[in-house]
Amino acid sequence: MRRLLPGLLVAALVTAVALLVPRVLTVSALVVAIAVGAVLRNVGALPETTRPGLAWAARRLLRAGVVLLGLQLSLPAVADLGVRGVVVIVVSVAVTFAATVLLGPVLGVSRRLTLLVATGFSICGAAAVAAMSAVVDPDGEAEEDTATAVALVTLFGTVALVALPLLVGALGLSDDDAGLWIGASVHEVAQVVAAGGAVSAAALAVATVTKLGRVVLLAPLVAGVGAVLRARSAVPAGGQGGTGAPASRPPLVPLFVLGFLAAVALRSTGLVPDVVLDVASQVTTALLTAAMVGLGAGVDLRRLLRTGGRAAVLGAASTVVAASASAALILAMP
Repeated sequence: MRRLLPGLLVAALVTAVALLVPRVLTVSALVVAIAVGAVLRNVGALPETTRPGLAWAARRLLRAGVVLLGLQLSLPAVADLGVRGVVVIVVSVAVTFAATVLLGPVLGVSRRLTLLVATGFSICGAAAVAAMSAVVDPDGEAEEDTATAVALVTLFGTVALVALPLLVGALGLSDDDAGLWIGASVHEVAQVVAAGGAVSAAALAVATVTKLGRVVLLAPLVAGVGAVLRARSAVPAGGQGGTGAPASRPPLVPLFVLGFLAAVALRSTGLVPDVVLDVASQVTTALLTAAMVGLGAGVDLRRLLRTGGRAAVLGAASTVVAASASAALILAMP
């Protein structure tokens, strides 16, 4: 604890400030936290003693936040969207993930960063990036890739939350369809709330449930990628046996993802009191915000500016695919 305390104190202080910002400005606390963390790192304001605690927050608090995120999901509420809504969600997620994974190598983006971007953009932003990072980076050696993916989700999710409400009229969408489109396209839950609310209260309600429907797909997606990566890591390079030390095999399903599923199941029973859900929602936001401070502190802006252009193009393309695929489905399924 003595080793972690300096970094945890920094994370707590920045979190406290970041949580106050949305009361004044329409900006997510998570965005503020990762931005402040990155600025502090790159102006040299973080002593070496803070690094262990910030790194711990980036991994452990993020995973705890993902577990509690499950308490926001109710499967009966998602089922209320009907067959059309569920089809839009599933197909949009599948198309966005597949297109991003295929485009990454074409742009020269590493497989690990491509998978993180694909997951964050197709599912639910930072929380999804965290879940996938446990599979593609089990040893925690590439936290900068995780931070880059989160930064891209923040950037392009913000663009989407401004652009999509402006395009609703041009597409001739009803409030319900606008909510379905926004929920199936925008990256972060907070961004979906802001975008849906900019259209109408009815659109906001549908957008929120649709977004939570995407989040439900987090566990099967992570498990599927984990299974593929484990199968590949079990075969030595070239398909031949080797004498070198084997690389760490990614977990099939990280424990915190199982915790997320357990929380979803618990919420779906309808037995959890509203007051508990309200407190859990606040704690979830605080944990994820503190984790963003740690991730931001791992970003080397100079290196990101030198090497992040291709990843930014991938993020832009993934955003366009998500919005286009979901819009096409909605218009094709009256």
